[in-house]
Amino acid sequence: MDTHTLELLEFDKVRALVAKRAACSLGKERAWRMEPSRDPGEIRNRQALTTEMLEALSSGLTPPFGGLHDIRPQVRRAQIGAMLDAEELAQAVETLRAIGHLNQWLSRIGEEFPRLGGLKQEVGEFSGVVNAIEGCLDSRGNVLDTASRKLSALRREIGQVEEKIQETLRRMLRSNEIKRILRFPNFTMVGHHYVLPIAKEHRGEIQGSVHRTSASNETVYIEPQAIAEHSAQLSFIRAREAKEIRRILRWLSAQLGQVAESALGSLETLGELDLIHARGRYSLDGRMTPPDFNEEGKLALRGARHPLLEAFFRGDTAPPRVPEPPREAPTEADESPPAIVGSQEPRTVVPIDVHLGLQFQTLVVTGPNTGGKTVAIKTVGLLAIMAQAGLHIPAHQGSQLPVFDEVLADIGDEQSLEQSLSTFSSHVRRVTEILARASSKSLVLLDEMGAGTDPAEGAALGRAILDEIDSIGARAIVTTHLGDLKTYAFSNPRVENAAVEFDLETLRPRYRLHIGDIGQSNALQIARRLSLPEHIVARAAKYLAQGRGQDLPELEILQKLRKDAEEARQAALTAQSEAERTREALNQRLTDLQRQAENDERLADARARLQPGDRVVVPKFGYDRPGRVVKLDARKKTAVVAIGQMQWDVAISDLIPQTMRTPEVAAPANKPKAGANKNAPRLEDFADESSSR
Repeated sequence: MDTHTLELLEFDKVRALVAKRAACSLGKERAWRMEPSRDPGEIRNRQALTTEMLEALSSGLTPPFGGLHDIRPQVRRAQIGAMLDAEELAQAVETLRAIGHLNQWLSRIGEEFPRLGGLKQEVGEFSGVVNAIEGCLDSRGNVLDTASRKLSALRREIGQVEEKIQETLRRMLRSNEIKRILRFPNFTMVGHHYVLPIAKEHRGEIQGSVHRTSASNETVYIEPQAIAEHSAQLSFIRAREAKEIRRILRWLSAQLGQVAESALGSLETLGELDLIHARGRYSLDGRMTPPDFNEEGKLALRGARHPLLEAFFRGDTAPPRVPEPPREAPTEADESPPAIVGSQEPRTVVPIDVHLGLQFQTLVVTGPNTGGKTVAIKTVGLLAIMAQAGLHIPAHQGSQLPVFDEVLADIGDEQSLEQSLSTFSSHVRRVTEILARASSKSLVLLDEMGAGTDPAEGAALGRAILDEIDSIGARAIVTTHLGDLKTYAFSNPRVENAAVEFDLETLRPRYRLHIGDIGQSNALQIARRLSLPEHIVARAAKYLAQGRGQDLPELEILQKLRKDAEEARQAALTAQSEAERTREALNQRLTDLQRQAENDERLADARARLQPGDRVVVPKFGYDRPGRVVKLDARKKTAVVAIGQMQWDVAISDLIPQTMRTPEVAAPANKPKAGANKNAPRLEDFADESSSR
């Protein structure tokens, strides 16, 4: 997709809003890389996944992303044989445990949301590695004494030597000679060495090694000669401990390296799941809906709202590059402001209805400055790009879009000081690029076409550009102030006019788009409202009438007929959309009933085949407490079920055989699955460093 258009329409800010809703860095990274697709199949799949996630979130089924980190660098290092430190392994096991929870979540929702559930096929099982690491490290990344028999023995030996050292020091502290030279009455540690805090003036009164002095140089920390032998022994044992810890960490890293390919693939899949989650959350927060895609090139947006303006008004993001509207009176600025209603009440975006590709494929939007023309075309372009990126759009249900191969825009003041190009020259260069790239499947958006030069020449050039777009067959929306371009639609049946609404009483725009109308500049009315002398306004009106000639009544009649036809077309589109939504709702209800009937039939068949000894679930006792059938009474349609140490009489109709799908319950985070590590490699089988040499 054209990168310049993405910049003009500020798609980066949409990416930022989606990334903000991602749960972890994996999803945020994908949100920032989000691009619109041209493949209809891929687009429909993205939209379906977003819709399923929206429904899951609305039902309270939020994916459990807690503990999921981007551990890809650590996994790749483990894959090539590098040793990870304890903190890295602790983070890895937290992530692998989170993968297991997400795997269970996908299993649990798979029947109701099959596309989301299908992602489970790409997520691996890592309980063996999780159990291996958790058996050696605690939650803070410390290597446990029980990680190996050798480490346990070494730490017992360290404890014994430390006890001897401490006993010697306690005995020394009871001596009056030692008490006299101490800065404070206790021993301490510098690194792994036990030391006594000696006043500097008494430094020579005790034999030993100086390990540190205080910042004020008033205290000298000395390791007494009396514990030197034990201290040397302790250092030797600690070196053996460190070597054993390295061996354990290398073994654990190797276990992670063995599942590296599966882990990396799972992280990619769960990063995509987080992106889908962010898209669903964005849709939920913005009250968005999935568009209907068609192959006929029809664009019909109902109640479309600019997503960045809505987010800005909600305080969800920084303001987009659109200036504020006038407070007192209109200005000569060409850029359209945010669409807002009221000055004291909370600001809201005024929705617009727009369509292309039905009776016409080019729309010429006219109207006064600051009336909302630029916002209108930005809304259409941004919503088209969002839809092809898999995002829902802020528009009414039933809005339709084609799949565009390009969205090409020329919006705003493109003056280039670096290239010494005027605004007009920059626009011409951009339009040249657009015409070279556009096809019959493209959407072209041109703002203030023909502006920046002589009005007559600008209008002539604008007509020629519209002719070229028409011959290409692209869908196009253009805005203009030039009067000659306002009548272009009368000479081309594939072109229609539209106007933005302006309130002459308050001199403020209303930001509504009316297809079939021709927008007026209303310069004379505005001048009169601003108290320009009446004789000047009357003379201007006379000059205007002379310039327009005698064909004005016919144009007004023709314009009224086209407006009436457009109103009838809008009513037909609304009725068609309502009928399609009703049909879809009925089809969905029928599908749900058929699925429920199939589930009931399978459940009845499974109950009919129950035998003593079969495992079952009794929902009223909880899905996490399965039981065993002790006895069946077909005549009374009851069963005796053993759950734990108790037996219960239960109606057969209340049983769910465990051959049926039942909701899964996530295991506690600190309790590995029973038997999950039965075949995992043992740490003791991993060769000691010294023996491998």
